[in-house]
Amino acid sequence: MSQRPPAHAATPDSTSRIGLGEHLTFVFSSALLLLMLLSLLRLALLLFNRELIGDTSVFSLAQAFANGVRFDLRLVVFICAPLTLALVWPYAMMRRGWQRVWLAACASLVILLGLIELNFYQEFHQRLNALVFQYLQEDPATVLSMLWHGFPVLRLLLAWGVLSVGLTVLLGRLDQYSRASSPAVRVSRPAVLWLRHGLVLLLCLVLSVVAAHGTLRQGPPLRWGDAFTTDSVFANHLGLNGVLSLYAAAKSRYADTSSNIWKPSMSAEQATALTRELLLTDHEQLVDQHTAAVRRDFLAPADTRLPVRNVVVILMESFAGHFVGALGSEAGITPNFDRLAEQGLLFRRFFANGTHTHQGMFASMACFPNLPGFEYLMQTPEGGHQFSGLAQLLSARDYDDLYVYNGDFAWDNQRGFFSNQGMTRFIGRNDFVDPVVSDPTWGVADQDMFDRAAAELLKQDPEKPFYALLQTLSNHTPYALPDTLPVSRVQNHGSLDQHLTAMRYSDWALGQFFEKARKAPYFNNTLFVVVGDHGFGAHEQLTEMDLHRFHVPLLLIAPGIQDSFGATEDRVGSQVDIVPTIMGRLPGAVRHQCWGRDLLSLPASDPGFAIIKPSGSDQTVAMLSGEHILVLPKGRPARGYQYRLGRQAQALPLTAPAQVQRLGQQLQAYLQTATSSLLGNTTGVVDNNATPQGANVAELSSKLAPVRGK
Repeated sequence: MSQRPPAHAATPDSTSRIGLGEHLTFVFSSALLLLMLLSLLRLALLLFNRELIGDTSVFSLAQAFANGVRFDLRLVVFICAPLTLALVWPYAMMRRGWQRVWLAACASLVILLGLIELNFYQEFHQRLNALVFQYLQEDPATVLSMLWHGFPVLRLLLAWGVLSVGLTVLLGRLDQYSRASSPAVRVSRPAVLWLRHGLVLLLCLVLSVVAAHGTLRQGPPLRWGDAFTTDSVFANHLGLNGVLSLYAAAKSRYADTSSNIWKPSMSAEQATALTRELLLTDHEQLVDQHTAAVRRDFLAPADTRLPVRNVVVILMESFAGHFVGALGSEAGITPNFDRLAEQGLLFRRFFANGTHTHQGMFASMACFPNLPGFEYLMQTPEGGHQFSGLAQLLSARDYDDLYVYNGDFAWDNQRGFFSNQGMTRFIGRNDFVDPVVSDPTWGVADQDMFDRAAAELLKQDPEKPFYALLQTLSNHTPYALPDTLPVSRVQNHGSLDQHLTAMRYSDWALGQFFEKARKAPYFNNTLFVVVGDHGFGAHEQLTEMDLHRFHVPLLLIAPGIQDSFGATEDRVGSQVDIVPTIMGRLPGAVRHQCWGRDLLSLPASDPGFAIIKPSGSDQTVAMLSGEHILVLPKGRPARGYQYRLGRQAQALPLTAPAQVQRLGQQLQAYLQTATSSLLGNTTGVVDNNATPQGANVAELSSKLAPVRGK
């Protein structure tokens, strides 16, 4: 008759023993294996994005890997925590089966995220962040189609499977090597056993806390900013850990959303005064000063208006200024835009307010900035507020409207948001008949969108003015392009070849549209506004804010525009300046609460300004003024630079403390005041539940005087 084994026996393997020393050997060897895995994933990220190395020194890269070990060690401590806590109970130490399963599952997840990050960083120049969750909450079919058609999914899954199996095998080997060869022996004094385990557990917990803290300073543990120890943005990003970055983004996104909002750094009165000083011009007067921060009446000088009544805004997907010939590029990507620039007014230092189409839409059309905590404004309750955008201002003047788009208006809640703002006519992917391209992810190609837009604009009532928003999409992975391209493919730009080919195609489609529009009866009384929704990364990065992802062209085409304003403008501006600049070219006065200014009615001495922020969970913000930029990460000191765009782009540290301080104050005041207005629902043309003021144009025109409102 068989007998039950004694309680002290090592039942998982009667020929080997797992005591205190054996368990510690397994824990530390597993931790070392995980550290090696994380370092290899960092090396893979470096090699996959090697085009970004540029002039980064070997010392900076070595420093990045050293910083990375500190972040990786923090993650390894968390993964190994169950094994460490197993020291409290000898029986738990012998449960090697569940320990290996736990470690293998964690390692497999780390590998998966590391492989995903290769393409993610190449596309966004950011470690894994809240953009992952933003895409997950969008239409699943579209997201899955985008991933399947835009990225090497099968190769990544195969690599993930092979590496996961390999790590599982290595963990099994470590399990075997860390077992004692002799049978388990009975411990005669349990009290000594518990005391020994308790002391070892205490020592391991102390070591774990120190390792997880990651720094010798008192106060908070290792943070995102601790990786920024070099002058290379790419090296600094390498030092981070993608898993921890994603965890921080998830905690920030799904916890209390108010934690993302920048907290007040000055009194409301001081912030409002600084913001008004930034925004108000000599041709405006404040109204409703006690209920609205920057609501004002505006009448542009008569000599700055144009003989136009219609407005067409063309929002170009990923139209990066760095690759536009008219802005200095020699790559030959945008010949059609370059020819159009010779006929209009080109803004050479213009910036997107964010790095996602979502922010480009509400900044350009609703005239509201991209604020920390509200990067996806059109999908939040605050997005239901009334803003002071083109739809409100022109609908009040009885304009017809039109919105033509390649894709599905459900994406980013476009139809819901713009319907609430006053737009009524939408033409999206399901409204096209026999398109040249029918992409399973995004819809039709840019040439289809522009062809339909040209036809619809011809149908507009000639007796009524109209405004239209035309939005392109082909220049977005997985790139909806025709099988036979009307342009040559871009070569010799490495990983950017496909992206630049799509940009060249979008430029061609834009040129085709203008060929048709130029023959239309509405052309000579229409203001055309061509602007990029955002840029994309180049092989070099300028400052922590990566200016190439924000720099976009703004081109105004209208009769007489060069006679009035010249061919180029170097004043700094951003997408929130588009609506007031449009309204300044139309007849009559307007009441608005835009968070930008009419760039063409400013004094010559005004350098202009732009306030920008990336999408996702990165809470860094920046302010550009003239040739200077101030970058302000949340919770870290600000850094100032003197920047230059174009063919020889560069950024040099700014050594003027007073100027840095001034820009920092203006930046924080602007963010604080805009956030307060959004939360207080006072962002519109009128107070809540009030009657729109669109009929008061004559009254406003008569009372406005060239006195700067305070």
